[in-house]
Amino acid sequence: MHLEKIFFAVAFAGATAASAAPVEVASTAMVGDGIALFVPQGYDPAKTPSLMLEKEPVYTAALPSSWNLVPEFTFTDGKAGAKLRVPVGTSLYGGGEVTGPLLRNGKTIELWNVDNGAYRAVDNGTHLYQTHPWVMGVRPDGTAFGILFDSSWKSHLTTADDCISFDTEGAPFRAFVIDRATPQDVVKGLAELTGTMEMPPLWSLGYHQCRFSYDTEAKVRDIAANFRSRNIPCDVIWMDIDYMDGFRIFTFDPVKFPDPKTLNDDLHKANFKAVYMIDPAPKADPEYFVYKSGTENDVWVRRADGSEYQGKVWPGMAAFPDFTVPEVRTWWAGLYKDFLATGIDGVWNDVNEPAVFDSIGTMPNDNVHRGGGGLPAGPHLLYHNAYGRFMVEGTRNGFLDVYPDKRPFVLTRSNILGGQRYAATWTGDNYAEQQHMEWSVPMSITLGLSGQPYSGPDIGGFLGNTPPELFADWIGFGVFLPFARGHACAGTNDKEPWAFGPEVEKTSRMALERRYRLLPYLYTCFYDAHNTGLPVMQPLFFADIKDQALRAEDQAFLMGENLLVVPTFAKNPALPAGIWEEISLVKGDTKAAHQASLRLKGGSIIPAGKVIQHTEEATLEPLTLYVCLDENGTAEGRLYWDAGNGWEFRNGDYSLMTFKAQKNGKKVNVALASTEGDRDVASEIKNVEVIVVEKGKTKTGRGNLADGITVKL
Repeated sequence: MHLEKIFFAVAFAGATAASAAPVEVASTAMVGDGIALFVPQGYDPAKTPSLMLEKEPVYTAALPSSWNLVPEFTFTDGKAGAKLRVPVGTSLYGGGEVTGPLLRNGKTIELWNVDNGAYRAVDNGTHLYQTHPWVMGVRPDGTAFGILFDSSWKSHLTTADDCISFDTEGAPFRAFVIDRATPQDVVKGLAELTGTMEMPPLWSLGYHQCRFSYDTEAKVRDIAANFRSRNIPCDVIWMDIDYMDGFRIFTFDPVKFPDPKTLNDDLHKANFKAVYMIDPAPKADPEYFVYKSGTENDVWVRRADGSEYQGKVWPGMAAFPDFTVPEVRTWWAGLYKDFLATGIDGVWNDVNEPAVFDSIGTMPNDNVHRGGGGLPAGPHLLYHNAYGRFMVEGTRNGFLDVYPDKRPFVLTRSNILGGQRYAATWTGDNYAEQQHMEWSVPMSITLGLSGQPYSGPDIGGFLGNTPPELFADWIGFGVFLPFARGHACAGTNDKEPWAFGPEVEKTSRMALERRYRLLPYLYTCFYDAHNTGLPVMQPLFFADIKDQALRAEDQAFLMGENLLVVPTFAKNPALPAGIWEEISLVKGDTKAAHQASLRLKGGSIIPAGKVIQHTEEATLEPLTLYVCLDENGTAEGRLYWDAGNGWEFRNGDYSLMTFKAQKNGKKVNVALASTEGDRDVASEIKNVEVIVVEKGKTKTGRGNLADGITVKL
């Protein structure tokens, strides 16, 4: 392939100080149930392409005359903006990956993806690694709305009590406003626009262990052996950049990692998966096959003068693929063929903001991206925030080219709203301190409310030395976040679960056993996220959308809609009213010092499996159903199950079971009420344990699904 050289300059006619007057709305339309589109005068998709929507929306009706959430657009000195007046008393949420509280009233963030170590290396953490130009408002009566600013230009997002403002450094853009009965419905509406995450492989919901870096094959084997010999559940070992030959991507150090195929095969024999890091920029070395191939195929980002751009990163001076070009993403995908053939199970795309080790931290704003496939040519100022999103799209496609029958697992540091379709995320280079541990809760909740259900922090903190007590508290609740990985930076203390001594090792084992027992419930929550966009990790106000006391609560959280998690660090958390019974998953967990309290919602049933060491073990035999009755003596719950990988579930090879419980006098009858799908999981489960929790006491019954189970109270 040879790509024609294109030189691009940004020029907006009439963009002067005199153009400060408000911009009229050129057109409006309904594009879904309660979803309105607003297009300002001057909007041109050749200047502001939509990089977040899954597909171009279809007009369904005219905007009702009664619609009162209308954004006001501006265009000043060549910079477009918009604002939305907020009803009095509205609670505001969103903005994606942010530090600070869950409730975002009175906050301003910059949407410009940046490598921000410890969340304070740049602008005191007011902008991080991802861009989500989205805000949701919840009115006092519980009804809700949201606004999506459909622009990737560098921008600022301000959520004042009376107004949501979005100010960019680029051309006019569209805005979508969703107005629905509940915040849950609004989040679903966002997913209707930007898409949902794909169903992940089951193994990716297990525990992951990483370090920068396990720098030899021998060290990797030692880490794996310790997990198994100590009976600490784990599914994945990660390889950071030191596995590479001189930090050259798609290579292996010939001394430290001389035989990656055998290493990965041995990890598989021990029931581990292997995830390897790939950064975006190959070393600018004419003898290096990736750089040589990229140059021959004309894939590199260019400077404004048309010359190849190079910036300093881990391998030294490096070139950057122009992922806006479809042929470049195809070229990138092709690089994974031989790499993944060594038995690699997942890919970690890092420093893809893109980070550059210089004074501005990234490539120049006027660098040229050539676009194609419907995308216009444009400056880096336009495409910077979407650079990681285009990269992970290419990575995911590369995985599918090699393993078409497997579900890809891709993790990314940088992304934009809509990128949840291609990759999971973690919350970047956090620090081993109390504040960062506490922030990890609202950060992942906010990502879930902003379209990304699959996220989590580096448990224990990446940077800095982690004290034992901090690690114990962190893993005690961190195992209930969607993505659960321990990670540590070079030069810091060892942060594997056994590294802090026998007591923390015991705490970690117990916490991970609790997560692994809940995998059937967690997998069901991910199924819901895949289908509807509802987050796996939810704010407590989802339990009672009218309760004002819950609006700012960001210490405790919901796992799905039925399980409440209270970390040990939580001080007087505001909890929802009603029936919430504490449950025990492993012996002694409700009395253990560092374990989060788990409380089951009245009227719900959640499925749990047995304690396993990895997801290759069968977990549903026996199946445990935890039952918490509502005030009417009834309860209901679901279990989704499939092969755990592959795509057969799309053709009906799955089972979605619904269970119901009914109290009759001193007995509770639990039965399989219905099934959906062609996979007959119910008949494979021979032993079922039912645990009814009522007023702090538990009663147990056993039986099978075919006959139902009766529990005597």
